[in-house]
This record gives sequence, C-alpha cells and structure tokens, in this order.
Amino acid sequence: MSDSPTLPVSKMHTLGPYLPKMRGLKRVDDRRVLSGVVCVIRHGAQWKDAPSGYGPHKTLYNRFIRWSRLGVFTRIFSSLTDNVGVPEELMIDSTHLKAHRTAAGLLKKGVLRVGSDAQEAA
Repeated sequence: MSDSPTLPVSKMHTLGPYLPKMRGLKRVDDRRVLSGVVCVIRHGAQWKDAPSGYGPHKTLYNRFIRWSRLGVFTRIFSSLTDNVGVPEELMIDSTHLKAHRTAAGLLKKGVLRVGSDAQEAA
C-alpha cells in the first residue's frame, strides 16, 4: 500500500459542513485523517497497516468509529448521490458474494442442476 496524497483543499471545503464541529482540544487535521480512512478502506488493509503519513492508526480507527456512529459518512454519501439521479445501469460485482459451505455438495445430491433449460428440452 503506497502513500496516497491527502484530499485536495477544494474537496475538503465541500465535505467540511458534514464533519462534526471541534470541541475542546484542537484535534488532528481532518483532511489527513479522512484521507487515511479512505486509504485503509480502499486497500482493504488493517488499521495498523495505514501509512504513517496519515498519523497514528489508533487516531484513524477512533475517528472512523466515532464518525460512523454519528452518521457522518452516511450524510456525505447521501449528499454526493443526491445530484446524480437514477443510473441507467446497475452492476453487481459477484466476487464479493460468498457461497455457504454446504453449497459445494448440492451438485452431488442432485439439488442443483447444471446446464440450461434448452438442453433439457432436447
């Protein structure tokens, strides 16, 4: 996983209203933390494997959990999709669908049919 640049300042101004307001102590740069969270999730890495340029992994994890519970990411994603409209096509990536471990034995038991309906008609 390589170090990715932080979000541009112009995009951060767009996302700024959706982030919680600062209270108490001055917190770590939101732009750096948000970029770190995106980097970890994009690469499917563990929090401890986040590049050090994004700050301590514990900060990334804690901020992600806190913002998730507050609905920050839900508000960001819904605002980004509000202006898009209805898509013409929807796609499902089947690589993320898992079969139950008993599904492998269905073919042997005759529960699952192989082939098309055209072959059965012939």
